[in-house]
Amino acid sequence: MPSMRRAISHKLQAWSASSHRKPLVIFGARQVGKTYAIKQLASDRYDSLAYIDFSRDAQAAALFDASLAPTELVPKLEVFLHTSINPDRTLIVFDEVQLCERALTSLKYFCDDAPQYHVVAAGSLLGVALKRELYSFPVGKVDLLQLHPLSFEEFLWARGETRLADAIRDAYENAPDQAFALHDRAMQLVHEYELIGGMPEIVSAYVANDAPGIDAMESARNKQQEINVAYLADMAKYATPTETPRIMAVWNSIPQQLAKENHKFQYKLIKSGGRAAIYENAIAWLDAAGIIMRCTQVTEATAPLKTFENSSSFKIYTADVGLLSAQYEAIPQDLEPATDKAAGFRGGITENYVLQQLVASDSSVYYWGTTSKAEVEFIARAKQGDVIPIKVKSGRNVTARSLESFRERYHPPYLVRVSARNFGVGNGIRSIPLYAAWLLGEDLQ
Repeated sequence: MPSMRRAISHKLQAWSASSHRKPLVIFGARQVGKTYAIKQLASDRYDSLAYIDFSRDAQAAALFDASLAPTELVPKLEVFLHTSINPDRTLIVFDEVQLCERALTSLKYFCDDAPQYHVVAAGSLLGVALKRELYSFPVGKVDLLQLHPLSFEEFLWARGETRLADAIRDAYENAPDQAFALHDRAMQLVHEYELIGGMPEIVSAYVANDAPGIDAMESARNKQQEINVAYLADMAKYATPTETPRIMAVWNSIPQQLAKENHKFQYKLIKSGGRAAIYENAIAWLDAAGIIMRCTQVTEATAPLKTFENSSSFKIYTADVGLLSAQYEAIPQDLEPATDKAAGFRGGITENYVLQQLVASDSSVYYWGTTSKAEVEFIARAKQGDVIPIKVKSGRNVTARSLESFRERYHPPYLVRVSARNFGVGNGIRSIPLYAAWLLGEDLQ
């Protein structure tokens, strides 16, 4: 895969340089680029890489059967990998670490007894593994990072639109009340991103085409289907025989859930008679695997929001909007507001896109609503501490009574509307175009 700039790189660099560094564990769904980011770090800051992939090196797990003391483990790694391990100049990597529990446990000993070594562990289904009974995790002995699909900013970087990304940031930070001159171009790229998504391999293949168009889109769709098949294979391999069909049923229901007017998750759409008792573990599995985003309701828009979380009422989105578009078999024309019949579909795609941008900054996002007519798609706490409502609209028609209901009830310092409209400020509402949603995420806790 060609070189791809990722925002997480500066966090990895900071970890590497820190004198208080612990072994690092990187979470993230399959295909979001964990291995690439780690190897890029090794290339940038280290002389050598001691890399084990437990999904490929089946014999490697045996290295951890005996003592986990670094004084005994490191020499074994050197022999197995045919390389010298220098504490300061070698990056030790345990990839797909969920397949070797003792390798994960060894991080505790690297932290306590050999902090001079730079150790990173990563796993696509690590969250699922940690939910298994008796699976231990070195709590307090590791640093944690979550890697997400490419944000829209990272997509622009990959697309060769770095100057446009910088211009959007400048407009957001310095001219939030002025129209952005490149609005139409930026919106065009948003729609492109909504179809392609942020999975690195797909984006890389798409932008490698000299003139991304129908052929490039078709190629991207094929790769998206490959990822979907890989996800289904993981469900079959790593879930119990009882849970596997339930997990698949929940996953396959997401497009229908987001195409209806009310995007609240409904068990009956999975199967007639469906209920939480049957499917809640399946949803938890998908959440732990990192391939969905679950957004729960808060009954009160008062900080701290977690206090008012209603875990029984929630919406489910895919971790990558491109995979959702692929499930819909959507094409560019489908994103144009030509018919009201597709309004629910476009609204679901847009909400999924916006939440993906907010979550890319690890923001804690909920939704607020008392009735279907008084609902705000997302609600979060700004870094300054204020609770901010975020209304999302796929088009330019932005009438939203729910924002007024929210204002009358909670009197926030300002309201946020994310839509296809340009930047603007008026009537206490800050208008943020869809292409700047990632910047809003940076302002949230």
